[in-house]
Amino acid sequence: MIGALLATLAVELLNAAIEKLADRVTSDHDLQIGMVKDYGSAAVFCMLCLSTLVWASALVVRFDWF
Repeated sequence: MIGALLATLAVELLNAAIEKLADRVTSDHDLQIGMVKDYGSAAVFCMLCLSTLVWASALVVRFDWF
């Protein structure tokens, strides 16, 4: 469970690094850089969903809700 949270933090840090690097490369509006930033945000969202599933399943098992 802690691993899921640490993985989420790692993906978020990678996303922040991608965004900072993209902003450093050019300040102009670029569609491809925008897509890369969107992919990074999507990766963070997927990791948050996975972490939620891990924690929810652990709670279900722990409290015998199912």
